[in-house]
Amino acid sequence: MGDGTSSDRAARTSRSPRISSTRRTARSLVLVAAAIGLVHAAFSAYWAFGGTWLLSTIGAIAVEFSRREPLESGLMLGAVALVKALAALIPVAVDAQRMPWPRAWRVICWVGGPGIVLYGLVNSVVSSAVLLGILVPEGGYDRDAMVGHALLWDPLFLSWGLALTGWLWLTRAATLSASGLSAQ
Repeated sequence: MGDGTSSDRAARTSRSPRISSTRRTARSLVLVAAAIGLVHAAFSAYWAFGGTWLLSTIGAIAVEFSRREPLESGLMLGAVALVKALAALIPVAVDAQRMPWPRAWRVICWVGGPGIVLYGLVNSVVSSAVLLGILVPEGGYDRDAMVGHALLWDPLFLSWGLALTGWLWLTRAATLSASGLSAQ
């Protein structure tokens, strides 16, 4: 134990500044990922309860389905909202060491994070290419949906996946050392 001198304080603050900085960054990334995922979940829940604002940005088929089959549409969108909310919150609980089987959840996150990066990137690029006239779909396209995918939903998926994958990457060494494995 120290006696509170300035050298004691300096020793305490100099301990692993890189680790604490990395840990803070990782924590920020998992919280950003959760926030983005919860935005996605909130819109799905809003649409599940009959909301229509921005519904056209996911496609005319969704608008028509929710009008024609409101109960089925609501149940489906409610399930989607639940899955998105769980996908957003489970990594935060894993990060806070509040979930059983953290390694299994991290494996699932390692599939999900890069998966939604790929999904968001591909769909953002394709939707943008259609809007720019680089790709011309035979039979035309739903402009509202294309704009929604190019400028809102798919960039959000991409950002969610990047933040989640960044958290996974920054916390991998801690996970390996806690399990007794080498980080190499």
